[in-house]
Amino acid sequence: MFLKLISWIALAATIVPCLLYFSGMIRHETVIISALVGTVVWFVITPLWMGRDLPVDAKDIEI
Repeated sequence: MFLKLISWIALAATIVPCLLYFSGMIRHETVIISALVGTVVWFVITPLWMGRDLPVDAKDIEI
């Protein structure tokens, strides 16, 4: 659950600054940094909690 929360916060760190920039509340440099950090954190954390099944390799199958 903790990883999912971090993932949502990182996604918000990517989207919210863009909206704030659009409304004129923050500078472009701030948007670039926060969007970059949010994107990197999201791509690192999200696969850890998504829990997908990996395909079986041919070497693992006994015939």
